[in-house]
Amino acid sequence: MLSRTADNLYWLSRYSERADFIARILDAALRLTALPASYGGGESNEWASALASAGSAEVFKPLYDSVNEHTVRDFLAFSPHNPSSIRSCLQTARENARSVRTALTVEMWESINEAWLTLRSYEGRDLSREEFARFLDWVKGVSLAFDGSAYRTMLRNDAYWFTRLGVAIERADNTARILDVKYHVLLPETERVGGSLDYFQWTTILREVSALTAYHWVYRESIKPWLVADLLILNRQMPRSLANCYEMLVRHLDLIADAYGRRGPTQRLSSNMLARLDSASVESIFAGGLHEFIQGFIQDNNRLGAAITEQYLV
Repeated sequence: MLSRTADNLYWLSRYSERADFIARILDAALRLTALPASYGGGESNEWASALASAGSAEVFKPLYDSVNEHTVRDFLAFSPHNPSSIRSCLQTARENARSVRTALTVEMWESINEAWLTLRSYEGRDLSREEFARFLDWVKGVSLAFDGSAYRTMLRNDAYWFTRLGVAIERADNTARILDVKYHVLLPETERVGGSLDYFQWTTILREVSALTAYHWVYRESIKPWLVADLLILNRQMPRSLANCYEMLVRHLDLIADAYGRRGPTQRLSSNMLARLDSASVESIFAGGLHEFIQGFIQDNNRLGAAITEQYLV
């Protein structure tokens, strides 16, 4: 496979996954906004936390005067000046898909092309909260349709493996950012850890990554922060956990190495990270600091992304 084709497939999947992630953090912010004012014990910061989760605060500052529901919704959903807005993600995904049209199945192309055409009908409209919530559900459906069509219709060859790499590395980054922002940004200083607001926010985070039902299946008890972290970091059965993402990365990087007849830094880095996750415990993670662990993971994940680019995509 040409490196340019692999690059387009990889980034097509990353941007489709990122659009889903932005929709999920906006949905979480809407849920938290709906809380009674008495929950917060002070000024709410759910929209600032949405910006932080998206990693877009620095891009936001020159474009808007204040952080509020209207500006953050516009920036994260529709702004062409934000490279990680839902609009930009779907546009870039479609451009990548068009570049490798012959490497995609009909179902994959139609899902991403129709998404871009439908998205344009939302631009310029002043959506109510209810309409915006339905828009976010539609975006999540787009990602499910694209990912499902890839899973159900692609040959299991290097084209498929590069799409899986894009999904896994983007999903790992997204899950890590959600956890980090909840721990350091979302809970006001005046609110007690373990209080009603803390409980609701952790529940919202689980809903955000479609893990609330899974949590109760695995732990069969009330929401506890260290158990949420255990599920989303270390549990390989959880599709959005860091461990599951790295299991996927190791598996598909090994398949690529076998097909191409050589191994390199990407296989070593991904295997080392999976081994570190397997040997970790949630107690040791919290003892060393969840924020520090997550920041280290994000840096290592970015390092692997750079290694994939250097080894296969240029």
